[in-house]
Amino acid sequence: MIVIDEERIFKEIEDKNPASVSLNGPDGILPQVQETAIRISKKFGIPAYVLADTTWGTCDLNTNGAKILGAEILFNIGHTINTESLEKNLVLIDAYDDVEFDSVAKKCTDVLKGKTISLVTDSQHLHQVDKVEKILTEGGIIVKIGKGKGQLNDGQVFGCEFYPATALKKEVDAYVFLGQSNFHAAGIALSTNLPTYVLDPYFNEVREVTEFAQKLKKKATLAIYKAADAKTFGVIVGLKEGQLSKVFALKIKKELEKEGKEVQLFALTDITNERLRNLKGIDAFVQVACPRISTDNQFDKPVLSSPQANALLRILRNESIEEYLEIPHWL
Repeated sequence: MIVIDEERIFKEIEDKNPASVSLNGPDGILPQVQETAIRISKKFGIPAYVLADTTWGTCDLNTNGAKILGAEILFNIGHTINTESLEKNLVLIDAYDDVEFDSVAKKCTDVLKGKTISLVTDSQHLHQVDKVEKILTEGGIIVKIGKGKGQLNDGQVFGCEFYPATALKKEVDAYVFLGQSNFHAAGIALSTNLPTYVLDPYFNEVREVTEFAQKLKKKATLAIYKAADAKTFGVIVGLKEGQLSKVFALKIKKELEKEGKEVQLFALTDITNERLRNLKGIDAFVQVACPRISTDNQFDKPVLSSPQANALLRILRNESIEEYLEIPHWL
């Protein structure tokens, strides 16, 4: 069950006395966010709006939605980072999953005994790292935890940022991700090119995602080679607050034009195949909003992320693209 730090929320409201607030969080915890909003309204007698659009991370907080509603505080729940707040009137609230890893961690010792592994996880399971490390160590596994960097805590990864993992790739045999998310684990596998396992406490299983990650890489690489034949490109800037990479978009536009390509600039809040179908005369796209949009979704035409776009430029210049995803940050 997800446990939201409501005590922190209530204290913020008591201290700041807002006329209204808004809350959001990842899709998987929206029911708990709803319950928290109900308790806020009952306790303080103020409107508590649940922003029910997707929020994928600190790059996608929907602060504009809160401003449009006139909500004086936005509580973004479940995206624990190494910073308490990113801007005024935005408060990041911890949400932890209280599921236990004891059983699945013991299974992992049977699979990886004698190996040196890096232990990584997402926001919801950070509080379990020390306990799982102890179980794995007692079971004969050498455990290392990478240091945090930027917004990341020690042992934490985002879907596009892997510093604690990549820092150890020359020191470990494999990675072990705590949680259920193939999304995060596949990113680790791609950015390190090492075997990666998920310790899933819900199904009580240890599963390797390396093959799944390689399929994503093959699809991403195929899209790059298809884009190399394109004559016209659309370069898409994301309109979400943490995805506004205009500088890189303009750089890619300039570099593609140097290679004889025609380029048009676009901007989108949500980059989907349905939206791109409305844009005519474009052979391929580069989106600089979120790298996982390109690797994890299906599109009719090539839609490249920033690392893929850099690889494309190398192909157009007859250079090698080996290891193009093996970088700590895909933006």
